Amino acid sequence: MNNQSFKGSSNYVLDEELAKIVNISMTLEMPLLLKGEPGTGKTMLAHAVSETLGMNLIVLNVKSSMKLVEALYQYDTLTRLNDSRFGDSARNVANIGDYIKMGKIGQAFTAEQRCVLLIDEIDKADSDFQDDMLDVLDQMQFDIIETDEVISAKTRPVIIITSNAKKDLSDPFLGRCNFHHIAFPEPSMMRRIVDAHFPDISGTLAKSAIELFYEMRSIEAIEKKPATRELINWLRAQQADPDFRGGELLSREIPYLGVLFKKSGDYRKSLEFVHQRGRFRN
Repeated sequence: MNNQSFKGSSNYVLDEELAKIVNISMTLEMPLLLKGEPGTGKTMLAHAVSETLGMNLIVLNVKSSMKLVEALYQYDTLTRLNDSRFGDSARNVANIGDYIKMGKIGQAFTAEQRCVLLIDEIDKADSDFQDDMLDVLDQMQFDIIETDEVISAKTRPVIIITSNAKKDLSDPFLGRCNFHHIAFPEPSMMRRIVDAHFPDISGTLAKSAIELFYEMRSIEAIEKKPATRELINWLRAQQADPDFRGGELLSREIPYLGVLFKKSGDYRKSLEFVHQRGRFRN
């Protein structure tokens, strides 16, 4: 059991319920499943836990085509074949272990110190991957078939799993994790997040930018709504412009729309929205 507790960081504003579930998950040594729309800070939480508790962060970015073995280890058959042909390598061709490379879960298991293992966007994987992965995480070990070796975790990592809620996860998967849904921040929470990133921001700019940000998020038929990350980058762009006057944000100008809307269709809709209100700035 680990006595360290997480209370947030200078750049990550934490509500009380989320703080409790993070610490409970670490104490019980259970995976924490975070579910919510993109941009709600799920991935940033893992970075904040890693930074605050002084643990290394290992990130497994899940892809739809990924097989579980890729997350555990990789056997480099091509390099071994080339070494056997050309014979100019320091590796021992007869020793298969020289050609085994740990995947992200394998790296977390073999780490000398406890680390944070972030399994990002698990909903991209199929249910077999999800359930088999949790079997490995439950047992804290896996087999390397080629060498008949069992890899057991030296220390149990802090495991944070994220889902963008694009599809349902299996019931067995949900039953074996602590679960927390991260809703998109309310304006009051967003102000706390903005203040954490910009301690010296003027109250006028913060208030008007947040108000307008939520208005822009409500544009109909937007494919990818701007998230917290886009708001922070948008404010950075405004503060970096010596000619921009924050007090005019609501009354006249909406600059740097491309920072908020990355998809071309969304950008066009945002331009239409701005033109309707006569706010577009060239």
